[in-house]
Amino acid sequence: MNNNISEKNLVELVNMEFFAHHGHFEEEQIIGNKFIVNFSAETDVITPGISDDLKDALNYQELYNLISEEMSVTSKLLENVAVRIINRVKKTYPQVKWARVSISKLNPPVGGKVEASRVVLSY
Repeated sequence: MNNNISEKNLVELVNMEFFAHHGHFEEEQIIGNKFIVNFSAETDVITPGISDDLKDALNYQELYNLISEEMSVTSKLLENVAVRIINRVKKTYPQVKWARVSISKLNPPVGGKVEASRVVLSY
């Protein structure tokens, strides 16, 4: 099987919005900012597709809650948040073969007009 993403069976949560206090600067940790998170996981979708039973599937609500909990823990770097999310997903859901998370900070304080800064991690 080719490792091309188009051939993977994925569960995804798209454009989750969070208000959090991540950032290197003290002001960012006090004021907070808006973040957009996207998450993909390679997992078995055939078994739950046949059984139509949530116990066979990656539960979207539980997955969202896990990501939300990690987003609420203040970090200086988005890289830290991304690693925590991936590690926790892998530990919580051993059936996940591969995962990808992207975290975008809207209007980052970089000294100019920038829509977002983004960290993407997959493994």
